[in-house]
Amino acid sequence: MHASRLADGPIIHAGLEGLAGDNINGPSLIRAPQWLAGTEAGRLGEYYLYFAHHKGRHIRLAHADRLTGPWTVYAPGTLQLEESHFPATLDEFAPELAESITAGQVYPHVASPDVQVDNEARQIRLYYHGQLADGRQVSRVALSGDGIHFAAREEVLSTSYLRMIRLDDIEEPGWYGMSMPGIVYRSADGLGAFEQGPQLFPDTMRHCALLRRGDTLWVFWSNVGDAPERVLASPVGLRGDWRGWAAGPAREVLRPERDWEGAHLPAAPSVRGYAPEPVNELRDPAIFEEDGRTWLLYAVQGEHGIAIAELEVSEG
Repeated sequence: MHASRLADGPIIHAGLEGLAGDNINGPSLIRAPQWLAGTEAGRLGEYYLYFAHHKGRHIRLAHADRLTGPWTVYAPGTLQLEESHFPATLDEFAPELAESITAGQVYPHVASPDVQVDNEARQIRLYYHGQLADGRQVSRVALSGDGIHFAAREEVLSTSYLRMIRLDDIEEPGWYGMSMPGIVYRSADGLGAFEQGPQLFPDTMRHCALLRRGDTLWVFWSNVGDAPERVLASPVGLRGDWRGWAAGPAREVLRPERDWEGAHLPAAPSVRGYAPEPVNELRDPAIFEEDGRTWLLYAVQGEHGIAIAELEVSEG
């Protein structure tokens, strides 16, 4: 497995016009379907890149005609916190969380988008996470006909940082998800009634991304506590009952090697949560496939930009 950076710098960074705040994380990239051209919002570009702020009040969107950009930020954003069924103000949280609020561990936000295109239904699915009134961080899904205006569903699907993939030709076909820390879920339609399966990774797993190759599901992930935190990949065999799946050994895919990735900063063990300052870490892997090619997107300097690399991956 080999990753080749497409550009000498992040494609999404704090200097882009219309981007408020320098915290940038959680990429999810799609080819904008042609049917968007028939919507009132139109088709803004060839590619839509959804991403987040760790404490964001909406899911962000940028669009471009090439993967390397230039990328244009859609300043209003897409799904708004007030539309998400999560608390939008601090006084909506339970009173017993007062200490956690003061410590900065509880706050209104929506983040970690995972976007899937349903061409048959002409619908875009946005999986996202937020914090419930009791402090738990969980995932929901929102649906859109134009990729900008989303209607959120209230049902809780999983824990946070959910990634989804459709697997049609395995023992039990359906939509499969993985959330932090490596918990597998299955749903017949990917919209509700999620069944929880095994946890395949240690509690220190952060965000993941999913890529199928033959009978192998490659899980790209990063591990809290690594110095530096970097992108890893582990194989999961897809044969047999999904409740018995297990992850194989991790291999390194990409680590900070450029200053803009954080390589010039101290290599200290990473910690959970918000990265207010640049750090020597790569986080939040995402996978994009098109025309037989595969790309890896990832957050640089912890949470201070999004970069892209092309992946060479062998069949599983």
